[in-house]
Amino acid sequence: MELTPSAHTDTFTRDHLPPPDAWPTLLRDPPAPSYPDRLNCAVELLAESDGRRAADRVALRGAGGQRWTYGELRARVDQLAHALTDDLGVRPGNRVLLRGPTSPWLAACWLAVLKAGAVAVTVLASQRHQELATICELARVRHAVCAADRLDHLERAAVPGLRIAAYESSAPDDLLRLAAARPAAYEAVPTAADDVALIAFTSGTTGRPKGCLPFHRDVLAVADTFSARVLRPRPDDVFAGSPPLGFTFGLGGLVIFPLRAGASAFLDAWAGPAKLLRDIAAHRVSVLFTAPTAYRAMLGRLAEYDVSSLRRYVSAGENLPAALWHAWHAATRLRLINGIGGTELLHIFIAAADDAIRPGTTGVPVPGFEARVVDGEPGALAVRGPTGCRYLADERQREYVRDGWNLTGDTYVREPDGYFRFVARTDDMIVSAPYNIAGPEVEEALSRHPDVVEAAVTGRPDEARGAVVIAHVVLRPGAPPGPDAAAALREFARAELAPYKCPREFRFLPALPGTPTGKLQQYRLREGG
Repeated sequence: MELTPSAHTDTFTRDHLPPPDAWPTLLRDPPAPSYPDRLNCAVELLAESDGRRAADRVALRGAGGQRWTYGELRARVDQLAHALTDDLGVRPGNRVLLRGPTSPWLAACWLAVLKAGAVAVTVLASQRHQELATICELARVRHAVCAADRLDHLERAAVPGLRIAAYESSAPDDLLRLAAARPAAYEAVPTAADDVALIAFTSGTTGRPKGCLPFHRDVLAVADTFSARVLRPRPDDVFAGSPPLGFTFGLGGLVIFPLRAGASAFLDAWAGPAKLLRDIAAHRVSVLFTAPTAYRAMLGRLAEYDVSSLRRYVSAGENLPAALWHAWHAATRLRLINGIGGTELLHIFIAAADDAIRPGTTGVPVPGFEARVVDGEPGALAVRGPTGCRYLADERQREYVRDGWNLTGDTYVREPDGYFRFVARTDDMIVSAPYNIAGPEVEEALSRHPDVVEAAVTGRPDEARGAVVIAHVVLRPGAPPGPDAAAALREFARAELAPYKCPREFRFLPALPGTPTGKLQQYRLREGG
């Protein structure tokens, strides 16, 4: 695919795009959205248009009563863009690492980096110095913007030549202090629609992380597909959720989608389900983004909080069991929107909402995307649409993209009515003797036992069978773990599942390991044996 002339003077990201024959097919015809050749997505997300994003409407909310209007957000972003370029020397195409807890200031810095024509590399506030050093090496990062209380590991990364600008510090050269002295108007760099806007790194739990290279047009495309056509937000909506902005699930759900719709977002760091429920009640949140693990944790506490403002729930990041969907529906009378997305395609590409929801399935392709199952049934999920995988100088590009389709690493079944049903992550299928066992099926069966709060299933290598099923279980308070509990669960599983799918061993835990956003970390269970 021929690219348009770039506005980047630092051409590193364009120079390190995959070779053209390794790109996925990109859908550009309706219902996929289309965009002009010159496009700066930050300008589009901030501009007042068609009555949206009026200067006096609230855009971002934060802890301690922080509340910015669109007019204030535009002014702060422009002042930050001036500080980045005039004081710090950031040039179009430079990579700027962003590190800090979820907040309005982090979102404003992200927008300023894009408006200045640079490339945003947003990382997790929880990442340690070794991980940060690897990311800076892969992306050739020389500029970083970091919250003052998150400087430690970034400084310990000891990245050669890295210039770090702190914000919310007392230093005279604090980025916010520099920005306050700058004009509240900034002429955005006229980036190409196919200039790289950000580098989003995938999890590095299975090896070196992969840097994904979405374009400016891709940032708008995910808002103009899943958000506009499935979620359908309103200007009076208040968005909130658990995923940090270092995950594209959080970046889309908490910044891109609300700003594109002219709505507002409450931005604060994840601190557990109780705090999220308090924030929903206090800020009258109407659209919520989080993972199934967090929905499960909040379910038992719903009666303690006023969550009547909620009208939309979005679940992604891992499979949503039908039992959890039904439990939330019974408690709230609202339908959870299930979805699957990925960093490689930036956000959700299969989902369903409202009366189109079929509990136990993920949904259908979002308008603008296509999906199919290849290599058998169940088989590998293949997707294509207006966004697609572009790894930063990584040979794994040819593993993810085949014949123009993105292979997401998920095993799915396509039902006769066209709905897609999740079976397992491809690398989480347990092969035991002649059988392929899908861990989520076993987990859902165990979760139906009244004493089980959570369950996760892994495979343990076995010389005779190849692998055997191990169940990691969290019991309700008052239910004692031990041999009797294991025997009861084994008997229950035999009544729910074919014998070969039943766990051979039960391990009882006080809690399942999770990310800061509540997403299950199965690799930690596997590492435990």
